[in-house]
Parts: sequence; structure tokens; C-alpha cells
Amino acid sequence: MLRKMASASQFKRLVRFIPRSDSSKILIGQPQDESIDVGLALRKGQDVSVDVFSGSSVLSAGQPTGTSAIIDKILSPVSQTEAGTIRCIGLNYKQHAAEVGMALPSVPTVFLKPDTSLADPWPAPTILPKLTYQDDCGDYESELAVIIGKTAKNVSEADALDYVLGYTAANDVSSRTSQFAQSQWSFSKGFDGACPIGPTIVSKSLIPDPSKLHLRGIKNGDQVLQDGGVDDLIFSVPQIVSFLSQGTTLRPGTVIVTGTPAGVGVGRKPKVTLKEGDEFAVEILPHIGTLVNVFENEK
Repeated sequence: MLRKMASASQFKRLVRFIPRSDSSKILIGQPQDESIDVGLALRKGQDVSVDVFSGSSVLSAGQPTGTSAIIDKILSPVSQTEAGTIRCIGLNYKQHAAEVGMALPSVPTVFLKPDTSLADPWPAPTILPKLTYQDDCGDYESELAVIIGKTAKNVSEADALDYVLGYTAANDVSSRTSQFAQSQWSFSKGFDGACPIGPTIVSKSLIPDPSKLHLRGIKNGDQVLQDGGVDDLIFSVPQIVSFLSQGTTLRPGTVIVTGTPAGVGVGRKPKVTLKEGDEFAVEILPHIGTLVNVFENEK
């Protein structure tokens, strides 16, 4: 059925996916149901219909084609090649700093994840490396991710959001034994698949003020372990984008992971860890919905 065409620049939410009709294709499109939580719907086995766009990337989505498809497998909104090096901000929520007994930083704490850590939502498995599950130190971090839409360098805080394409959910999967054994965090947080993101990228037109968003981290469907507002950030999204762009080119597709609220497993008593078979959901509302990941041990 033909649907009314609209400019891709006016997208609200986009997904990158493999359609049920052809497993050899990767498509870009907008869910037809504006209210659907794509991640939860797919986890429940529901059909999710998408208006297909002509482009092959959310960075250049093209125009609606007037055709639709049903999602077979959901993918990360940007590919590993598009994301490149992932920028991450550590210790960026006031309540999280309090739970781990650390002073508030005066400048953003930055660490990097390689593109090989970028991963898809469920049904793709999220892998716990051997050194992580052998030490029972796998941990979750529910985070808001920012996707850069145009080349940014030396941008001001006032102009920073002009360079944002949209927002999605992320899980900064961490290996705490390795993290606490080192002064730098890139190794302990940069394993293959340690940064699943998605499933939707939501336009900044729907989220003009990301501080109004609310995050929850939910383990195995009923354990709410993280529950906090983005307004608890120490450094706001505009501050982060501006800071990271100083002297540094942020290309379109760059993923910025903005920090995690209180409630991480290592800060709980008793501690909570991720094990094979666990499901962890990062819920960001309104608009973004739920990133679902199910963990498997590295073979």
C-alpha cells in the first residue's frame, strides 16, 4: 500500500534492519506505529511494520519509498564503520558518583571504545568475554547515546545540538576486575560487542531537551536496578558534544555515550553481575524505547 511521502529530514524515529522478506538486505525506515516500543515488541514476538526509506544509512536516509517491510532482525542504528571510535563519558551522574564514593569531576572523564565493540540489540547475543565471566565481574550501565549528524569541530556549547542527528539507548557493558586493575578504562569496556545500541534513533525534533529523558535499567524483566533522570547529568549533552569537539573532528555517525545513572551492579550490596542467560533492558522514555540484550558466554 502506498503511503504519504515526506522528507527524510523530517524523520521522527528510524531503524536499521533486515526485513523478513529478504535476509540479504539491510533497510532503513520509520516504524509505522509512532507509539510502539520497537525493542519490547520484537522481544515479545510481535510484528513491527516499517515504512522503508530509499537510503542505505540513517546518516543519509533518503526519502520514503511508499513501501513497507516487517522487521526480521533489528540492527544498531549506525554500523561499526560509520561509528568509528566511540566516545564515552565516565562518572557523569551525580548520584552515581555518590554511590561509588567519588568526587564530582571538574571536566568530563573521557574513554574510548573501538568500533568492534558496537553491537546490535537482541536477537543478536551480547557476549561476555572469558576473563569477565571467569571472574564473575560483568556489569551493566544504562546510557543515553548521542549520534552526530554532521562534521563537528571546535563547536560552542550553544551550537552543539545543531550537530546532533538524534538519540538512542546504549549499554556500556563493563568488566569490573579489569577496570579496577587499571587506571584507564578502554580495555575493560572495549571488548567485542561491549557497546550494544538501539534499536531506534530518535530525531532531536522529538527530543529538543534531552535532560527531560528518563532511564531505567531492568534485569530479567522485573528487577529495576537503575532509575534516574538525564537531568542528573554532571555535564549536559551540549557540554559533552562541545567538549569532545575541541581540537577533534567528530564525523557523522560518531557515537557518544553520555554516562550511567546510579544503580550499577558493582555499587549494590550484595553486588549484581551479568551471567549467561541474563536479559538486560535499557529503557529511555519518552520516544526512544527499550534496548534489550541477552548475554552469552564467549566460547
